[in-house]
Amino acid sequence: MAQLHDLRLRLLVQQESERISNSQPSDLDLSIVQARCLCWLTLLAEAHEDQSNDAEVRGDTEQAMGWFADSMRLRDVIQVVTSIEIPLPESSDLENNDGGGDLFNGEPPMTA
Repeated sequence: MAQLHDLRLRLLVQQESERISNSQPSDLDLSIVQARCLCWLTLLAEAHEDQSNDAEVRGDTEQAMGWFADSMRLRDVIQVVTSIEIPLPESSDLENNDGGGDLFNGEPPMTA
């Protein structure tokens, strides 16, 4: 079962990376990648919690604890991904920048 889950997760990640690369072929926007990662991580965490609840109802405490632990790890990853600061340059700064100087005018990066 775990092997099937791993294969499904790999397929989801591969499909999403293809969607991202197709939608942003020349200029990859990291804020879009971060937002999509957060969406997928949230869905995975919820699915793991559902699996944990189902196992608990069946009386399989060990399996329930495993699914719950996985969901908590996913929640930790969500916190890490959420805390990543991605600099978002203003479009006028990019147009006026001739390759030198500070792109972000000394402003701190924004958090998602």
